[in-house]
Amino acid sequence: MVLSKRERIIFAVTLVCVGLLIISEFVVDPVLARLDEMETQRQQLQDELEEAQFLLANHGAMQRKWRALVSDGLRSDAEAESKVLTALREWSGNAGLALSSIKPDRIASDKGLQEMIFTVAGKGTLESVSRFLWQIETAALPVKVRDIQLGSGSESEGTMSLQLHLSALYLGTPERSSDAKQPEVDYGYDI
Repeated sequence: MVLSKRERIIFAVTLVCVGLLIISEFVVDPVLARLDEMETQRQQLQDELEEAQFLLANHGAMQRKWRALVSDGLRSDAEAESKVLTALREWSGNAGLALSSIKPDRIASDKGLQEMIFTVAGKGTLESVSRFLWQIETAALPVKVRDIQLGSGSESEGTMSLQLHLSALYLGTPERSSDAKQPEVDYGYDI
């Protein structure tokens, strides 16, 4: 079978197109995909390197800050309970919030830092609740609000109810047994 000049040109162009398609599909596209993957990995490693350099540069300052936190922090469960209860009473008095109950609850942990949860309930105006929460959030004690519930009280008096769970961290010896949970004591009082 003899091909005409035109058919040979069409055949050659077709072979070149199929060859380019095969090269593109099996060589160029995988190489480009791998280059994109390597660029993403390079950027991720660059970000990690910058973060590590930042941490190394601030190591001394962070060590001093950590030592200050540990030395000023709460060392035992009794100290944590006492200081947080005192602070809650002071904060509620400053804010004008009437606390109806405070219930501490120790959480067993086998790690170095221990956690104590305080369930706090009270009533007051929106302003007193916001001042009370502001004092908790800006406190020097290692405490944070885990969750909060606000309810409407009497509309004529403009009061609202507040219930929150406050988490306090303290250094302590880890408890050896999960059965060693302290009994819950209600330190409720009325102002």
